[in-house]
Amino acid sequence: MGMALSYRLDLDSAAIAQVFDAHAGRDAWVGGPLAPGTFAPVIVRAGREARRFIRPMHWGYPAPGQSTEFAGVNPIRWVPTVRNVESPFWIGNLRHRELRCLIPATAFSVGAGKKRHWYRPAAEPAFALAGIWRDLTDMPVFAILCTDPPTEMECAAMPLILEGAAQETWLTADWKEAQALVRPSPVSLLEAVEG
Repeated sequence: MGMALSYRLDLDSAAIAQVFDAHAGRDAWVGGPLAPGTFAPVIVRAGREARRFIRPMHWGYPAPGQSTEFAGVNPIRWVPTVRNVESPFWIGNLRHRELRCLIPATAFSVGAGKKRHWYRPAAEPAFALAGIWRDLTDMPVFAILCTDPPTEMECAAMPLILEGAAQETWLTADWKEAQALVRPSPVSLLEAVEG
């Protein structure tokens, strides 16, 4: 993984739906911190009209060679982030626009312990992280795309933030166009916040 990423979503389902022009669905999210291995609201497009809607999903893909159906006594290792968009493990999902998603957030953190720092884009009630998802036989899962951080940030990687029209491009464009979005966010976009 190479990084300890976590994020917060301090909005309820109705507010998320309003910010992202999505149907709230049946997800009763009330807000709070999130960590790999937990369920979180994710925005996908579906239906004939390809309308955005919120769907709860498990944060993390089973690691290569693992299956949630045959976990047995060994715990599953979850992969919460995508770092190499050329990896055969990820490229199938990335090439299919219907398997790309938006992950709503109100802040994200990188690092660990006393070196953990929280950030958010300035003046936004919520923002979108780029993600991919798929349906396993027993549950939907998602992972967050990460990029190299701006040189000013002391961390191994940071999540890919999608602003404005980039959100719709991520959900609808072919992979060549969507891949052009995978680049570090300028540090000027971010402000430090309390955890």
